[in-house]
Amino acid sequence: MGILSRFKDIMAANINALLDKAEDPEKMIDQTMRNLTADLGKVKEETAAVMADEQRCKRELDQCNKEILEMQAYAEKAVLAGNDADAAKFLQEKAKLTTKQASLQQTYDVAAANAIKMRQMHDKLVNDISELDARRDAIKAKIKVAKTQERINKLTSSVGDSASSISAFERMEAKANSMLDSANAMADLNQSSAANEIQNLAGKYDAAPDAAVQDEIAAIKAKLGVAAPSAE
Repeated sequence: MGILSRFKDIMAANINALLDKAEDPEKMIDQTMRNLTADLGKVKEETAAVMADEQRCKRELDQCNKEILEMQAYAEKAVLAGNDADAAKFLQEKAKLTTKQASLQQTYDVAAANAIKMRQMHDKLVNDISELDARRDAIKAKIKVAKTQERINKLTSSVGDSASSISAFERMEAKANSMLDSANAMADLNQSSAANEIQNLAGKYDAAPDAAVQDEIAAIKAKLGVAAPSAE
């Protein structure tokens, strides 16, 4: 099919070789994707037309089958009514419809097969475009990394030795880390002291409520005449 000729050529070619020949690989990649997207639009339109033709053939076949059943039913009714002449006419019409049915069935089978092929072709093209789109992003990323590396190489060659500056920064960083560790340690100690003070203060009052509750329970038992368990 002519619609997919360009797509097949691109898929059969070595994409890396094509990129090597291009002055601007990014532009070529984008143009390739635009071409494939245009092809997909054509395939989609053709697929929709073929599927619509299949549905039309199916409706005609279903209608013919329905009419055949109706002629058979009318023929049976005519026989029951004792009118064989009418029954014969219905059966003659049924025979014509049966001949038409064979032709419609053949047409529908071809249309259904075409619809399946077009749908498979459409789905494959969609999947291939998605795969190429992912590869496009990867290739563009590589190009950007390569350009960045080139800039870094130029900067590296133009910048002098920075070892002394790095060493000074490392010393300052070590000092800052030490100050931060000391501050954190002091904060932990302050927080721990405050927590212990609160715990000790709370412990002062923990025993009193429990004793009051036990006294109240003993009073209730005495009122109700419930004997307290004897100590063993």
